[in-house]
Amino acid sequence: AELCAQRFVALRCNAGCHGGLAACGGTRRALCRGAAQLKQGASNRSQRRIARVRMAADRSTETGNRPHVVVIGAGWGGWGAAQALVEHYNARVTMLDGGADPAGSRPTTTKSGKPFDHGIRGFWFDYPNITQLVKSLGLSERDVFTDFLPSAFYGPEGIEATAPVFSRNGVPQLPSPLGQIGATLTNFTRLPIADRTSMFGLLYAMADYARDEETMRKYDRMTAHDLFLRFGLSKRLVDDFLAPTLLVGLFKPPHELSAAVAMELLYFYALAHQTSFDVRWINNPRSIAANLFQPLSKRLEASGRFELRASTFVSGIGVERGRVTLVRTTTRDGGAAELSDVDAVVLAVGAGGMRRIMQGSPALSVAAPQLAQAGSLGGIDVVSLRIWLDRKLTSQVAPANVLSKLDALRGAGGTFFVLDEIQAGYERELWGDSAPQGAVLHCDLYNASAWLSLSDEDVVRSWMTELLPVALPEVALAMVVDSEVARYPAAVSWFSPGSWNKRPTLRIRGVDNLACAGDWVRMEDREHGAKGLCQERAYVSGMQAANVLAAQGVCSPETASIGTEFAVLPVRDDEPQVKAARAINAGVMSVLSKIGLDSPWIR
Repeated sequence: AELCAQRFVALRCNAGCHGGLAACGGTRRALCRGAAQLKQGASNRSQRRIARVRMAADRSTETGNRPHVVVIGAGWGGWGAAQALVEHYNARVTMLDGGADPAGSRPTTTKSGKPFDHGIRGFWFDYPNITQLVKSLGLSERDVFTDFLPSAFYGPEGIEATAPVFSRNGVPQLPSPLGQIGATLTNFTRLPIADRTSMFGLLYAMADYARDEETMRKYDRMTAHDLFLRFGLSKRLVDDFLAPTLLVGLFKPPHELSAAVAMELLYFYALAHQTSFDVRWINNPRSIAANLFQPLSKRLEASGRFELRASTFVSGIGVERGRVTLVRTTTRDGGAAELSDVDAVVLAVGAGGMRRIMQGSPALSVAAPQLAQAGSLGGIDVVSLRIWLDRKLTSQVAPANVLSKLDALRGAGGTFFVLDEIQAGYERELWGDSAPQGAVLHCDLYNASAWLSLSDEDVVRSWMTELLPVALPEVALAMVVDSEVARYPAAVSWFSPGSWNKRPTLRIRGVDNLACAGDWVRMEDREHGAKGLCQERAYVSGMQAANVLAAQGVCSPETASIGTEFAVLPVRDDEPQVKAARAINAGVMSVLSKIGLDSPWIR
C-alpha cells in the first residue's frame, strides 16, 4: 500500500489534472485499497481484477489519454455502450455509423417535407433501463411516450382480438397467466374457447425451456411450429393468434423461427406478468433517435470524451496477438482512414454488418471464428409506408393494429398505426407544418421479401385497396394526398432454428479487448430478462459490453470502489408460481434424466 501511494502521488488523474493526491483522491483510494487487498491475501480473482485496473490506469497515465474505445454501430446497443464507457468508465469513445444522422439531429422527412420514421417501435411495460434513461436526460415520460394503448388484431373476416391495457386503474391484477386468460373471454371475438384453452400446453414449455443452457439449445434446434404441435396447441390458435404475434414480434412465421426464442418472446411480452403486453409509443412526429439519442449524444459530447462519426463504414478490424489494434474505415464520399490508437472495440451491429466487417478482417476471422459464423446468419426484409389521407377516419378500434392471414400480405406480417391519434396534438407537424387535411397512417411489413420489387405505387395501392379496408372500411372513401415508401433488405435479425450457436456473445473468446452488443447477442452469465427483438435488450447489451471490457482491464470505473460496474436494472422478478413450477420441473427432470427420460419431446 505504501509503494502504491508513493507511485501515484505525482500521476495525473483521469480528468487530466496534475494535482497529486489531493486532486486524485479517488484514484489513490481505489488503487491503495487494491494494494491493501493484495497485502491481506485477497482471492486470486480479486488480485487479477486489481492488476487489470492498475494496468488501465498506467496506460491512461503514460499516454496522457483516457482509454480509447471504438463503438461500431449507433443503435440501442451502441448508445448503451457509449453511455456506460464515457460516463461510468471514464473512457474516450469514438462511435462509427454508416447512417447520415444516427443521433437524429436533423428531421427525417419525405421528399415533400413531411416527417417519416423508419418503422414504428413500441416501448413495453418492462423496459426499466430505457425508462431510466428518459429520466436521466431530464425528460418526463409524458414528454416522450403516449399512455399505454390498446392494440387490435385483424384477419380476413375482420377483427379477431383486442389487447387491453392491463395497467389501467380498475383492472384487477391477477397472478399470471390468470389475468391474460380471463381477458380472452371478452377480447377474442372469433376464437372458440376450446382453442383458447389449448394455450395451456405452453405453460409447461414456459417452465421447462430455460431450465439450463443445454435445454435451451434443444429448444433452439426445434421450430416454433413443432413446439406448438408437440404441446397440443390447436391449429386455429396458432393460425389466428400465435403466428400473427410472431410475425410482428420476431418477423417470421413459426416454422422459420427457433422455438427457444419464440418462447422467450412469448414469456417476456405476454406470460411473465399480466401487464407484460402493455405498450406505449413515441408521442410526437420526431424519430426515436431525435427524442432519445440526440439528447444523450449532446450529454456525452459535453464531457469532451465522445465523438460521433456519421456516414462512416468499417471496412476491417486489425488484430495482433489476440488484441484489436486498429479499425479501418471508409466514408460515403470515398475517403479512407485508420484508427490506430484503439484500446478496445464494441461491435454493435447486426448480422449483415458483421458479415461485411468480417470480410475485410482476415486476422479477426482467425482469432475469433465465432464472429465469422455470426455473420452467416440471415436477415429479414422490412418495408415501411406512410400515407397522408384527405379525410379523418373514425372506425378504428385501436391506434395500433396487426393484420394477418390475408393473401394480399404476400407472406408478410403487417402492422398499421393511426398516427394522428397516437400523436394527437402534433397534427400540423405530421403534415410538414402545413394545415392538416385528414388521417396519417404508418404501415410496416415484416418478412417482406415479396414486396421489395414492387413499385411505390403498387405498394400504396395494395394497402389502400386490399389491406386497410379489412380494418378501416371508410378508407375506400379517402384519397391519398401524399405517401412515402422505404425498403430495408435484410435489416432485422432472424432467429432461425439452430441459430443459438451462431449468435455472438458479449465476450469474444480469442480477442481480449473486443465485445459485442445488440438484441441478437447472447449475454451468458450477464443475461437479462428482456428478450427477442427488443430495444431494451439491445440497450442493456451495450451497457453489459462496457462492463465486460472493464472486467477485462480495458478501463476502470471512476467510483471509489474497485470493481464497481455500471448498474443495469433488471426486469420484474418472475412471479412465485412461475418460480415454483420451474423449480419442481428442474427437480423432476434431474431425476428422469438419470434413466434417459429427460424431456422426451425435445432432443
